[in-house]
Amino acid sequence: MFLQIEPYSDIPIYTQISQQIIEGIANKDIIPGDSLPSVRSLAADLGVNMHTVNKSYHELEKKGLITIIPKIGAVVNVTREEGGVKGEQLDYMEKMLRPVVAEGIVYGLGLSEFELLIKRLMKTLQ
Repeated sequence: MFLQIEPYSDIPIYTQISQQIIEGIANKDIIPGDSLPSVRSLAADLGVNMHTVNKSYHELEKKGLITIIPKIGAVVNVTREEGGVKGEQLDYMEKMLRPVVAEGIVYGLGLSEFELLIKRLMKTLQ
């Protein structure tokens, strides 16, 4: 698993870690049943504090994407199901997309451009 952190980004490092792990799951570089590196190991590899990685793993666990098993580690447990997004997950995604869509509207993006953008992203992540 290769993660690249941008230390001077406006995006917190723990969020960058979480987002890149989610992307890895989306594009099947990380599959259900895979173990993630230990907190200590990933923190050392990235040159970040262990608490940062720990926070990222706990965020992923809260989203139901991984399970943290004491003395074993973090294991990916998400399964893909077409149309299987739960109401709370859909609400969360809508909440996260809302500011992005609003910004796109401010820049003049129309519905057809958003559709093309989403299709392109879906194609690169699957």
